Amino acid sequence: MGTPRTALVATAALAGTLLLAPTPATAVPGAPGRDSPRPLRAEEGRDTTAAEAPLSATANALTSTSPELAKDRGYPRRTALTVPPRNTADKSIKLGLAPYHSLAPRLNALQRLGNRVSVEVAGHSAGGHELYLVTVTAPESARQTREQERMREVIENAPTAAAKDGRIKASYKTPVFINNNIHGNEWEGTDAALKLIEELAKAKDARTSGLLAKNRIHLNVTANPDGRIAGTRANANGFDLNRDFITATQPETRAIRRIAIDKQPAVMLDLHGYVNGTLIEPTTPPHGENYEYDLFLKNAYANALGMEKAVNGLGYTPDKDGVQPAVIPFRDEKEGWDDWPPVFTPQYMPFQGAVASHTIEFPMTVNNKEYDTLPVGELRRRAAINTDIAGAAMRATLDYTYTHRTSVIADQIETFRRGAAGEAQRPVSEESVPGVPGIGPEDVYTTTFPRAYVIPAGKRQRGATAAARLVDHLVANDVRVERARKGFRLAGRHYPAGSYIVDMRQPKRGIANVILAEGRDISADVSTMYDISGWSLGLLWGARVDKAVSGELRVPTRTVHAASATGYVAPFGDLRLRLDDPKELAALNSLLAQGVKVRGAGDGSAIVPGSARGVAGVLADRLGVAFHATKAKGTVPLHRTRVAAAVTPGELFALREMGFDVTPVSTAVLNTGFDWTGVGALYVSGDLKYGKLDARARGALDAFLAGGDGRVVALGAQGAAFNSAAALLAATPVAGNADANGVVRVVNAPGAPVTAGAPAHSFVYAPGWFTGLGRGVRVEQSYAGGNPLVSGHWRANEDGTGGPKDAAGEASIVSGVSRAGAPVVLFGTEPLFRAHPKGLFAQVGRALLG
Repeated sequence: MGTPRTALVATAALAGTLLLAPTPATAVPGAPGRDSPRPLRAEEGRDTTAAEAPLSATANALTSTSPELAKDRGYPRRTALTVPPRNTADKSIKLGLAPYHSLAPRLNALQRLGNRVSVEVAGHSAGGHELYLVTVTAPESARQTREQERMREVIENAPTAAAKDGRIKASYKTPVFINNNIHGNEWEGTDAALKLIEELAKAKDARTSGLLAKNRIHLNVTANPDGRIAGTRANANGFDLNRDFITATQPETRAIRRIAIDKQPAVMLDLHGYVNGTLIEPTTPPHGENYEYDLFLKNAYANALGMEKAVNGLGYTPDKDGVQPAVIPFRDEKEGWDDWPPVFTPQYMPFQGAVASHTIEFPMTVNNKEYDTLPVGELRRRAAINTDIAGAAMRATLDYTYTHRTSVIADQIETFRRGAAGEAQRPVSEESVPGVPGIGPEDVYTTTFPRAYVIPAGKRQRGATAAARLVDHLVANDVRVERARKGFRLAGRHYPAGSYIVDMRQPKRGIANVILAEGRDISADVSTMYDISGWSLGLLWGARVDKAVSGELRVPTRTVHAASATGYVAPFGDLRLRLDDPKELAALNSLLAQGVKVRGAGDGSAIVPGSARGVAGVLADRLGVAFHATKAKGTVPLHRTRVAAAVTPGELFALREMGFDVTPVSTAVLNTGFDWTGVGALYVSGDLKYGKLDARARGALDAFLAGGDGRVVALGAQGAAFNSAAALLAATPVAGNADANGVVRVVNAPGAPVTAGAPAHSFVYAPGWFTGLGRGVRVEQSYAGGNPLVSGHWRANEDGTGGPKDAAGEASIVSGVSRAGAPVVLFGTEPLFRAHPKGLFAQVGRALLG
């Protein structure tokens, strides 16, 4: 047993009180630090930002791909960057920091300083801005670069051989990755990175020469140029990019993923703001159960100590500068800043080989209210301090990596070796991770990896489109996927030829399990969580995924680089298109937009006339959907639905991904005058308050609802409040614990138009349900009995209400017709949450179509 964490927290808190002097007016009042019971997180809880992203940004995200970075060109790799037009509205300028338009000329100049600095364009943002990846290292010929790539491949794919390879030990350049400005209004990492690049380019001392001879330093100069320019946390699509791993819906996130795979960093920093004192991970429990956490904690804690020393050594003080001493959550906090979900950049990186990765939060707030209200001089003073602190953390990390280069690479090799060998994880303890005090049972999180996962597949099999999407996503995350050349048996089940197999004896088994496993209920472990606690693409993406706990794989296979095509069009007759998948909804909306007369069938599918076979063929090839022959004629004509939507950015993105024509609305938009002409549905989950509409706006909305053609889909607490205020459906909403989230078991009503064919699981955040259902209100879906939570964190409220047992058996989705004649569907689940649970999207799509 280690020293109890509570004792460490108490000691740190006491030390904090002794250090605190009267806070000057320029300090951040009430900033969370070591004397706080838990760090409060920006943007915590269900996303509430109003969605207003332009369609072009959505299109960029849906169509862009991240280029594979060159592996056979030597260094330096000079790129003449195109200089964007000067933008005097760039929010960085007020802080005395580098505006985005200044980065290209500055990087062009840095490349000319010598032969150490290279710049590549790693992709484009949702708003169309270039993403600059800088590499600083000693020059390499093309032959030397190929040799480095060979060694990188051996480390990942032949780790047992790599551990014995003297050339790797002697000459492999340890990759370090520094990611900056992923939250656009947390600016200063970019400016510290520019200073570091210039220092390394100009330095003449032997230590710098040695550092660059033994390391490659990769810097993502600004991961979020859209947000940097606009002064927003999110990108042009309204997405918090540091919540977009594992789904990777946004081009900026996919660019970082590509860097992680191609460069395979052993050490990584992610620069953020603002927590006073400077927050330096590793984190509090719970810790991600799929990590090799003993290897990770060993390096992350040691590097954190070095960064703490460097940051505190700058000489900033509470009394003089308003800067508190640095905080290491693992040591100084009990809970509330965890590394459980892999949606954050530093929590994703260990699955690609990082043995130390850290969020760094600089201390001095310069965004949001402070940006708008503080004098420019004070903002620039704070920004300068943050830039210094970011630079100190970067330099300390380079020192750690250089000094411990041999052991860092050995630990990366060992991470991959354990995965390939199928070995059990090593629980952390003060014995297994010497030098890290305070390790206790609350830090032990491990899992039992299955022998394999199988994704049954076949072009005409139901769910083939979803299976192909999941397989492509696994491959994009560098997971090894094989395809069976013939039928086989595994764990008592028979699978047809063509089924996909994920052998869990592979170097990156951690990310494979993150994506495919059902997850874990951690409600009893901690009282609160930082962000989402449950996720499972295996349960929520619409594909069948079977877990084989044991068994031997005796089947000939071929390696999968991309899923096989799933598009199909029957050669004769009318065509039936299922509407179970977002791509099927996208195909339907495309057909309707092209004027094809499509009819809805009683089972929720769409009937396409055989005369549209050519159009269907194009969509089958592009989207991988299947059009099967049918004799059914359909019952009702379907029409292109224009949706007025008061929604979150993730929901807006998901609606557009399904091909809906969406116009963002809000209370303010309706009050300024909104033309309801051509609108077929209203979706409410965000800022649309019926009671705050003026008389004219309310009259126009009521007319829409009474017109007979308008539908309403309402979700979450705000959707339920809108339903009640507008007196639409007779249903009493019940709110569960507002902090609860995760994957839940559900029961879909037989023949229900919204949930027919839907998965037996759903996702919740601040779950809700409906009781007191009026006459004619139909239950489409209910929470399963017992404890419906599969994975995540869902406790009852302090008064004992709102827990999963209260939700068991209650209606999670209901539908009916309002007194005015408007069809209405109410959701207590989150089927479009952050555009993540792809297999649930169709529930909303069907509700909007009617």
